[in-house]
Amino acid sequence: MANIIGRTRRGDLWEPQYVVALDQSKCIGCGRCYKVCPRDVFELTERSGDELDDDDDDDEDMKVMALKDELDCIGCGACAKVCPRDCHAHAAAPAA
Repeated sequence: MANIIGRTRRGDLWEPQYVVALDQSKCIGCGRCYKVCPRDVFELTERSGDELDDDDDDDEDMKVMALKDELDCIGCGACAKVCPRDCHAHAAAPAA
């Protein structure tokens, strides 16, 4: 099965780029990606222990975004466009 490739209204080719990772060490928990996502891809969670900076004890209670269901991503890229910290990594679907 070939990857989906569409066209913009201008006629340019467009290939969906699906979210494959979220860097919690950069995330500030603003929730912009959660709010703009048309699917159920993200959730707010506590920052994982290995992402904590030992010098800053205030980060222990910090909430950040995490991938809840990355397979539900439709590849629109809206999350990356609104993220002020560039936390999201995207890739095209692997060729089947």
